[in-house]
Amino acid sequence: MKRIAILGSTGSIGQSALAVVDAHADRLEVVGLAAGENADRLADQIAHYGPRIVAMASPSALDRLRQRGSRSGVTFAGVGREGLVAVASHPDVDLVLCASSGTDGLEAVLAAIERGKTIALANKEVLVMAGGIVTEAARRHGVTILPVDSEHNAVHQCLHARDVSEVKRLVLTASGGPFRGRNASQLSEVSAEEALKHPTWRMGRKITIDSATLMNKGLEVIEAHWLFGIRAEQIDVLIHPQSVVHSMVELVDGSIIAQLGVTDMRLPIQYAFSYPHRWPALLPSLDLARAGRLEFDVPDTDLFPCLRLAYRALEAERSLPVVLNAANEVAVAQFLDGRLGFASIARVIERTMDAHQAAEVTTLAQVRAVDRWAREYSQQIASGGKIESLRFTS
Repeated sequence: MKRIAILGSTGSIGQSALAVVDAHADRLEVVGLAAGENADRLADQIAHYGPRIVAMASPSALDRLRQRGSRSGVTFAGVGREGLVAVASHPDVDLVLCASSGTDGLEAVLAAIERGKTIALANKEVLVMAGGIVTEAARRHGVTILPVDSEHNAVHQCLHARDVSEVKRLVLTASGGPFRGRNASQLSEVSAEEALKHPTWRMGRKITIDSATLMNKGLEVIEAHWLFGIRAEQIDVLIHPQSVVHSMVELVDGSIIAQLGVTDMRLPIQYAFSYPHRWPALLPSLDLARAGRLEFDVPDTDLFPCLRLAYRALEAERSLPVVLNAANEVAVAQFLDGRLGFASIARVIERTMDAHQAAEVTTLAQVRAVDRWAREYSQQIASGGKIESLRFTS
C-alpha cells in the first residue's frame, strides 16, 4: 500500500489522480489533500477518501469547508503555503503529488524532500523557479522526482535509467494549441474564451493559455533541463497536433525512442504512482490505425515568441527563469481578465526580462525576492504604469 498526498486535489490533475486511486484502491491510500477555493468538492473528497490531513488556500475557503461538517480523524492543517507544507510533510505520507497551480507549492515540495518523500511533480513552476535548489535537495536526501507532465513522463519512460552520455537530444512534442496556423493579425484579435478551447487536453485555465502561447512548452524545456540534466541546446520542440507521440529521445547512435499513448493524464499519473512497477491500464489501448497520420512541424517562434523567451531564460540561467515565470503569470492573469491582448503577453514578459540584471539564486529567499520584483515590474508594464523606480538590483 502506497500512501499519498495530493496538493491541488480539486483541480483537473488532482481529480485524475483520485480516479487512479479508485482504480487501484488495493494499492493506494489517500493520507492528505490540499485544495484551492473549492470547499464543496474537497468536502466530498474527504467524505469519500477519509484523509488524515487537509488544507485549503484561504481562511474563507477553510471556513466553508468546516461548515460542511467535520469528519472524525481529519486534521485541518491550515491555509496557503503553511497548509501545503503540513500536508506534504505529514509523517504517514510516502509520495506527494504536487498538482497545485502557481508557485505556492515550492516550499511544500522542499519540505517533503527533506523528509525523504517521493515527489510526483505536475507543477512546472517549482523547477522553473528553483530547479537548482530542488534537484540539489533531492540529490542530498536521496529522493526521486517523478515527472507527471505527459511530455516529461514520456521522456522518463524512454530514458529508462540510461546514462546522459547516451543521449543526443530530447524532443518534446506540442499540440500547437488552438491557434496553430493563424497569422499575426488573427492572433492579435483572439479572446480568452477562444484561447481556453484547447484542441486535445482538458486543463486548468492558466496552463491552457500557456499552451496557446507555447509558453507551456517553454516552461517544459526548462523543467526538462533540471529533471534530466540535459543542456538547452539538446532539447528540441516539435509541433505534433495529434498529441499521440508524447515525447522522444534521440540517442547518440541516431536511434529515436518515442512514447505513444492516448491523451489522458491518468496514464502518466498512474506511472508515477506505480513506479518502478507497471500496473494494468485504466483505459483502452491506443488504436494506431484509428489515430491515422502523425504530423510533425517546427514551431514558429516569431508568431509565438514565448517559446524563444523560455530558451533565452534557460541559457542565461541564474535568476532569469524566475523572472520569466513571474511575468508570465501576471500577463496571463491580465489576459484572462480582459485587460491585456493575447500578443501582449509575450511583450510584457520580454520587457520584464530586458529590465532584469541576472543574479545568482541559491536560496529560497533569493528566489522569492526576484519573484516579487518581477511581478511588480510586469504588473506595472501590463497596466501602463511608470516603471523607472523598479529596476532590479541583486
